[in-house]
Amino acid sequence: MGSRVTIATPEDFLLVRDACSYGYFLLAPNEWDPIDRTLSRPLRLPEGRARARIGQPEGRAGSGLVVELDRRIGRRERGELARQVSRMLRLDESAAEIAAFHDVDERWRATGRGRLFRSPTLFEDVVKTVTSCNVAWPSTIRMNARLCEVLDAAFPSAAQLARRRATTLRARCGVGYRDARLVELAKLFASGAVDEGRLEDPGASDEEAFETLTALPGIGPYAAGNIMQLLGRYGRLAIDTETERHAREELGFREEGAALRAKVERRYERFGPHRFRSYWFEVWSAYERRRGPAWTWTPRGTGSGFTASSTRSRGPGRAP
Repeated sequence: MGSRVTIATPEDFLLVRDACSYGYFLLAPNEWDPIDRTLSRPLRLPEGRARARIGQPEGRAGSGLVVELDRRIGRRERGELARQVSRMLRLDESAAEIAAFHDVDERWRATGRGRLFRSPTLFEDVVKTVTSCNVAWPSTIRMNARLCEVLDAAFPSAAQLARRRATTLRARCGVGYRDARLVELAKLFASGAVDEGRLEDPGASDEEAFETLTALPGIGPYAAGNIMQLLGRYGRLAIDTETERHAREELGFREEGAALRAKVERRYERFGPHRFRSYWFEVWSAYERRRGPAWTWTPRGTGSGFTASSTRSRGPGRAP
């Protein structure tokens, strides 16, 4: 019999909405169950791996989460479990912060949208961003599934990935040209060369964080912009070909190239530090109009529909 842990949430937090808010919830080792509306995955805890099943039994905003584990855990591990779950589900973002976003962009007040799902570690977020660029969504799903199957079911740590040969990643995990870059990134994270604390520090400017990210191997402006929002820095857009598709098909923009991108930037400028949230929930809502509520999706169900209009710098979590 494993442990059963209760985690408090902000008063506005709703699992089915806030977990299913960004495409990474569909990437291994995450498993969303649309029947019982739970999120499961293995987590790396101080005394070893534990599989966690996260649910919100009362099913209403603000009711606590219940995490069921496949083994017993003690107080020290409970603290680490709570930290990882909090990071994934952005429980550190208070109801007041989400309300401040709604004050800036009232379109999302009625739905309560505000939080975007992410990984339990920054390193996992970085790897998932790298594996979601320049490729269609089904390939992103396969790459992350293979990384978990080949290296570690709880998602490979930086130290594990750093020990692998680039050729192994290409041959067994299907990461293609990303092979050497992923090993380089892993070595930097494993050695402590990437100051994760500084990147997550609100006292560090967005400009500093962006410059730090773009200096990393394989991280260009789009990837850096996406990692910024995963860090909770929502004041910058991550523009790719999917953004351009959204601008044309949903917003009716007719410009091309730099002119189109500049018009997109101007559209969201008024949302200030929340501009990525405003942009993303427009995109996500358009996906849901076509495929139904995100909490009903599964990786197999989304299939090739997550392909952007071009495979150049397409972003993560893209739906049809």
